[in-house]
Amino acid sequence: MIGADQGVLDASNPRLNGKKLTIGIVQARFNAPITNALAEACKHELMALGVAEKNIDLVQVPGALEVPVALMAMAEKLKYDALVALGCIVRGETYHFELVANESGAGVSRVSLDYQLPIANAILTTENMEQATARQTDKGRDAARAAVEMANLL
Repeated sequence: MIGADQGVLDASNPRLNGKKLTIGIVQARFNAPITNALAEACKHELMALGVAEKNIDLVQVPGALEVPVALMAMAEKLKYDALVALGCIVRGETYHFELVANESGAGVSRVSLDYQLPIANAILTTENMEQATARQTDKGRDAARAAVEMANLL
């Protein structure tokens, strides 16, 4: 998201020019119908912003708790201008939802701060699958735009 003084995001904004960027994506496979849609929307938007398909690397991990360590491995390569975290955590009947949501979010933030590398966090945390389905495409696109903008900002 850009500053309020610059108005709505639009593709003519130089911060949304991905032509020179290399982006890494980590996708959790748990709740694959949702995370596959997130990944597809994210990749499509990255390419729409000018990121070359050959400059988009996608890796998959079992679930949201594994996302931060994969992000860290990618960050250590010093190859990426920004990273994207994709996953879907749906509330269940136990405390597990809070644990996974909190720990994965904290891990993503820690990697970003430790490596001074922008990471767009699109690990959805929803009450049910209907909410996740309703958000999958928009949040995938939003993550791509945030990654490109932050890469250009930094």
